[in-house]
Amino acid sequence: MIEGIVNEAGIPTISLTIGEREWLATVDTGFNGDLELPYSIGTTVSARYFGRGLSLLAGDQSVEEDHYLVEFPFDGRIVNALATFVTCDEILLGTRLLSNYRLIVDFPASEVIIERVR
Repeated sequence: MIEGIVNEAGIPTISLTIGEREWLATVDTGFNGDLELPYSIGTTVSARYFGRGLSLLAGDQSVEEDHYLVEFPFDGRIVNALATFVTCDEILLGTRLLSNYRLIVDFPASEVIIERVR
C-alpha cells in the first residue's frame, strides 16, 4: 500500500524513491497513460525507446511524442511501463499504471491511498 496526501492546492500526491532521490508524484486521473517523467531520471529507469505515439491532452488537443519503455520502482517492486519525458521536475502517474490498484482520494482528510488489488 502507498500512502500520500492531498496538498494545499487540492492535488493528490505521493512520494516515490527513484535512484537515490525522493520524488513527488501527482496522481493524475485525467491521464490515461502510465507515466510522465523528468528527463533527468531516464537512465535510472533504464529508458528504452519504444516509438512515436499520440498523446491526448485536455481541451481535445493532441501531441505526438516519443514513448519509452521503463523499469519503474512502484509499490515495492519494479514494473514495466510506458513513459514520456518532460523537462520539468515532476512525475505524473496515469490511470493505466494504476489499473491493478484501488485509488482512494479522501479530500476532507487530505489522504491518498493506493492499494494493489490481488
